[in-house]
Amino acid sequence: MTGTDTLTKTVLRKSIYLRAAPAQVWAYLTEPEKLATWFHKPASTLVEGRYEMFGTESGDKLMWGEVLVAEPFKRLDYTFTIKPMGDAVSTVKWTLEEVPGGTRLALEHEGLPQGEEAFGLLMALDKGWDDHMGRMRAHLHAG
Repeated sequence: MTGTDTLTKTVLRKSIYLRAAPAQVWAYLTEPEKLATWFHKPASTLVEGRYEMFGTESGDKLMWGEVLVAEPFKRLDYTFTIKPMGDAVSTVKWTLEEVPGGTRLALEHEGLPQGEEAFGLLMALDKGWDDHMGRMRAHLHAG
């Protein structure tokens, strides 16, 4: 990667520490009932292949794409499209790392629309991931 590549790619990066084993965190990333507590609800467990996620209250299709990598307890990568992005496709990569006392969960959301006109969407996604990851932490730690 050249220096200019880093200037032209928009990537959101986040990480949180969770007092839970990687297997528990994995369940919250892939199982419909657990995903529904903090994010959106897929029709079935996330495994490699196509997926759709729906609003837990509205039932509307909110997100869709393809799971590219599903390596239990370690890594989950999927393409990510939502209506506000039009035809644009981005990629979400989750990495789980076992640490003393729990798991470090890292998120990279890359390939996002860029430029001034896309900044509002970027801000909404940035805040959205903060909110979603906070809800995941709350549900995991409460359970």
